[in-house]
Amino acid sequence: MESRTRRIFLSLARPFAAALLVAATGHAVAAEGTVDPLDPMSEEPLIEPEVERREVKEVNIDTENIEVGVSAGVLSIEDFGSSGVVGASVAWHFTEDLFLQANFASSKAGLSSYEVLSGSARLLSDSEREYTAYDLSVGYNLFPGEAFIGRGRAYNTAFYVLAGIGSTNFGGDDRFTLNLGVGYRLLPTDWLAWHIGFRDHVFSSDITGQEKNTHNMELQTGITTFF
Repeated sequence: MESRTRRIFLSLARPFAAALLVAATGHAVAAEGTVDPLDPMSEEPLIEPEVERREVKEVNIDTENIEVGVSAGVLSIEDFGSSGVVGASVAWHFTEDLFLQANFASSKAGLSSYEVLSGSARLLSDSEREYTAYDLSVGYNLFPGEAFIGRGRAYNTAFYVLAGIGSTNFGGDDRFTLNLGVGYRLLPTDWLAWHIGFRDHVFSSDITGQEKNTHNMELQTGITTFF
């Protein structure tokens, strides 16, 4: 009877002793700074993240807001055909989207249809055919964006509108002129820009014998630099 009782006691004591041994071993290992099987927060990550930092170079953007340029194109003078036109401009960009532009244009009118059909009669002398225009306009960058040319090359662009007033010397008189236009600007660099634009110069004229508002269309392209 005594031997059976001892066997039962030993069979019950062995699991308890094993549990005490495991607990003591776990606490001893945790005390040494290694993984504690009873504490999931002590587990070390299996994969160490390797973050490779890269050097970033900031682009130096010019802060100049004065734009000066020259242009050339074609001017259609109402009743007097189309002629070549050259011009120059100075613009001041006082905000990111708004700018003020002073423009000069020079051309020379050809013969009217009446002069061609009559053969000899001339409505204007050679000096009166000189066309000179000055205007001051306010511009607004309506759709700024980027143009991608080739692979990995992006250029700043803007589609803009213009409106202003000025004076046109034509037919021997200075005429008050309303100027309306649109344009597209592309910047290959931070100091050089290429423009293409269309303008309508509206002024009153009685050269053909009847007072009327004439629309003189100008299509031009040019380059500008920023200072």
